[in-house]
Amino acid sequence: MSRQPTKTRIAETADTLFYQRGYAQTSLADIAQEIEISRGNFYYHFKSKDEILGAVLKNRHAKTVAMLETFQAENDTAAGRISAFVHILTSNQANIMQFGCPVGTICGELGKLAHPARAEASEIFSLLSEWLAEQFAALGYVATADDLAMHLLARSQGIATLAQAFQDPEFVAKEVAVLERWLTNPTL
Repeated sequence: MSRQPTKTRIAETADTLFYQRGYAQTSLADIAQEIEISRGNFYYHFKSKDEILGAVLKNRHAKTVAMLETFQAENDTAAGRISAFVHILTSNQANIMQFGCPVGTICGELGKLAHPARAEASEIFSLLSEWLAEQFAALGYVATADDLAMHLLARSQGIATLAQAFQDPEFVAKEVAVLERWLTNPTL
């Protein structure tokens, strides 16, 4: 039995199920069953699926901030930090090939549902874009930093989508290598 608070377990389990199955395809009963709690205990912590979604998005935002802070701490240069971002594609390759990008998939699904939380979900992409722009500016690409950040974000999302579609690890490795070469002279 987990020592985490029940509310945390619910949110983390929901996060995993939303990623693996999709938000619309995951029921409250699925989440409760996965962590083996009663519906009454479940509803004590979260009154609705949308409330859980809010906790999941808050959790994903916090994890993204923590990841970016780790990139900052572990890499002395902006180029190294951007490279660490690029290598998410290989370090998370198995999950990406099976389920896609966790941010891209939830944004896409909430967009299709015209869900009110889609703007909150897309804030994670904004966070990534702003951070990448800071890194490109630090490399001296001040005038084009925002465009380069969006280009890299779009490219990484395309790679994640195609990795899931084609299930080809060699494709991912090849594209990461292309991005690494591009980082030596990033132009649009």
